[in-house]
This record gives sequence, structure tokens and C-alpha cells, in this order.
Amino acid sequence: MEILNSILEFLKDVLSQPALLIGLMSCLGLVCLKSPAHKVLTGTLGPILGYLMLGAGADFIVANLEPLGKMIEEGFNITGVVPNNEAVTATAQQILGVETMSILVLGLVLNLVIARFTKYKYVFLTGHHSFFMACLLSAVLGASGLSGTEMVIVGGFILGAWSAISPAIGQKYTLKVTDGDEVAMGHFGSLGYYLSAWVGGKVGKPEDSTEKINIPEKWGFLRNTTISTAITMMFFYLVAAIAAGSEYVSTLSGGMSPYLFAIMAALKFAIGVAIVYSGVRMILADLIPAFQGIATKVIPSAVPAVDCAVFFPYAQTAVIIGFVSSFVGGVIGMLILGIAGGVLIIPGLVPHFFCGATAGIYGNATGGRKGAIIGAFVNGLALAFLPALLLPVLGSLGFANTTFGDVDFAVLGILLGQAGNFFSSIGIYAIVVLLVVTLIIPNFVKTKSVAINNYENE
Repeated sequence: MEILNSILEFLKDVLSQPALLIGLMSCLGLVCLKSPAHKVLTGTLGPILGYLMLGAGADFIVANLEPLGKMIEEGFNITGVVPNNEAVTATAQQILGVETMSILVLGLVLNLVIARFTKYKYVFLTGHHSFFMACLLSAVLGASGLSGTEMVIVGGFILGAWSAISPAIGQKYTLKVTDGDEVAMGHFGSLGYYLSAWVGGKVGKPEDSTEKINIPEKWGFLRNTTISTAITMMFFYLVAAIAAGSEYVSTLSGGMSPYLFAIMAALKFAIGVAIVYSGVRMILADLIPAFQGIATKVIPSAVPAVDCAVFFPYAQTAVIIGFVSSFVGGVIGMLILGIAGGVLIIPGLVPHFFCGATAGIYGNATGGRKGAIIGAFVNGLALAFLPALLLPVLGSLGFANTTFGDVDFAVLGILLGQAGNFFSSIGIYAIVVLLVVTLIIPNFVKTKSVAINNYENE
């Protein structure tokens, strides 16, 4: 048992590292293409290094968002629950560590099996989100009365199935975002992005893209995404610093002038975004060609489902518009919850940046500027209300002081939790049966493409 646990721990460590997972997939694809050894080496290391660069940029962004969040809470006197995937995952690991590892490994394997034998050809490559979902499933299924092998099998199947189904649901929108590039959304905020795209299509026109905003020549420097991001964020940081007061900001600044500290944090944030863009380019340069090998030899017509930040370069202006609009939606959602007497969900700047930016990109793809603004705003409301509804489901396991931040976690958690509360394990198995039917039916129906909803791949 100890050896088995060690193996599971090692596999969890490897498979929860998206950089290694993407590298392994790229390596497999290049081997299937019978590429020479030096191309296999460079084609494997390229996506790994690119993802590490993306991760470094994301970490830099998160580190510099933290003081902004504290200044906002202090300056505007806000207290409540801040959704944080990492925090709730750390808590879950202390109670359900082995179950979580087992669900993760089984889920990743079943995702490949489903991609091989059904029309859901999407291979989910964002390993850390798979790990977060495994934690959510172990918590909610445990609260519903499942345990041991039963919990692992049910949780692993749900993880594997949703990893294949969630990219397929909105692939028609993703193809509009990427202009036909063969990638899919592999991030468990996906339902929020698809909602944003749907809303965008109702309120605007895609030809009015955020990327076509007419900027006078004297303001032409704003077309440089790094510069425009820095200017936008300096405004936010300075407003938050002024509201919090120099005395409080001094406790965060480490002796630096409070307002200089705010400006420097904003500039570092912009650099983090630039690093993310560079990492994304490295990933796509090798991953998409390598995936042709997997699609040809291992999983015919396979489509890689990748992290939300990979989509940032497709509409860089929409990234900032989406972040701001989503954050405003989160603030309004928080105020509504407060008036209604509910738990205050404080807008977390990390989910609102990454998920809000992506929602803006999807809204822009279907509805241009109006779509980016309103779609991301709706996503922001969802990031306020859904985590509040998820709290009671997690509360029975002692997670009441934190909750998952992204939309898919909340939707699946609420559905499974309510099914378990009202119908015990029967409700959980009813959802499993529904997922099985969803996976099987397209195999007996003529679809436009081999990979369901991948319209460009005909």
C-alpha cells in the first residue's frame, strides 16, 4: 500500500504539472510523426519552457494583485469570503489527499479513453485545473455519502467526462476566437466564457472588434498592449492606495513610498502580462504541429484543450476590457448579496483577471466591443453569485471560509451537492448516467465534424 501511495503521489505530481503534461503530449505527437531526435527534443522542451514562462508571468501577476486586493479591502472597508481555488484545495488535501490523487489520475486516463473512442476528441491539458476539480469532487462526493473505491471511480469518471465535454460545449465560440486555430478551451471557467460569447452575440456585432478601436495617432502608443496595461493598472493601484491611506499602504510597501509602491506594482503587473504572452507563443509554436501526430496516430482528430491565458494574444485589448468589466460585475454582485443578506463574496482579482479577461475575449469574438463589455460583466456577476451558492455544499466539510472561484467548479459542485442532498447517492448516479448518455449519443448521430462541434475540422 505504501508503494502504491508513493506511485500515486509521483503520478499526481507529474500529471498536475501542466508544463510536463503539455511536453509529454508534444513529445508523443512528434514521435508519432517520426520526427528526428533533435526536433523531438526541441519540440518537447519548447512547450514545457513556454508553459513555465506562462506560469512565471501568472505568478508575477498574482503576486502584484495581492497588495491591490488588500488596499481595496482596507480602503473600502470590505469583509467577506474571497474565492480562491488554491486555498480550498489546500484544505481539501489535508482531509481527502489520497482520494483526490486517485480521482485525478483516473480522470486524466479516462479523458484520453473518451477522446479515443467517442466524438469528444478533446484532450484536457491544464493539469492544475484537473487537480482542483479532483479536490472539488472528493469534497462534494464525500459529503454525499460516497467513500473509498466508489468515490474514486465516480469522481474519476466525472472528471474525465467533463474534461472532454466542457471544451466541446463552446468549441464553436473558441473557433471564432482563434480564427480556426485547432485549439480548444481547457479551463474550468469555460461555462462563464461561453455565456459571455452567447451574450455578446445578442448585444453586439463581431465586426466591431475591440482590436479595431480607432486610436488617434497621438495616442498610438496605446496599441502597445504592455504600455496600455501599465497605464490602466496604474490608475487602479493609485485609486486603491489613496482610498487605503498612506499609513496602511506603508505596511505593504516594505519602506518604499506608498504611492511609488502602487505605481511599481502596476508596472510589474504589466510585465507579468507580457511574460504570459511570450510563453503562449512558445507553447503554440510547437504544440499545434506536434498534435497533428497524436491526431493522426493515437487519437484521430484530437484537439488540445489549453489554459485560458493561451487565448490572450488573440484579442489583447479585450483582455483589459474584460478584466475591468468582470470586476465591476463582481462588485455589483457583492453589493446585491449584501442587500439580500447573503454571504459577501469579495471580488477576487485573480479570477476576475484571468476569467474576466477570457470572458471579454469570447464576448468580443461574437459581439465586438459591446460583447466584450457586457459578456464579461455577466461573467463577473456569475463569479459573485455562484460561489455564494456553492458555500453551503462545501461548508459541511469545513470549507465554509473559502470556496472555488471559477464557474465550472461552482456549477458542478452545486449540481452534485444538491443531487446528493436531496437524493443521496442515487442523485449522484443519475448525473453519471446523464454524462454517459451525453458521451454515447453523438456516436450514433451524423455530425458536421469528427470531433463534435469542431466545425473547421471536416
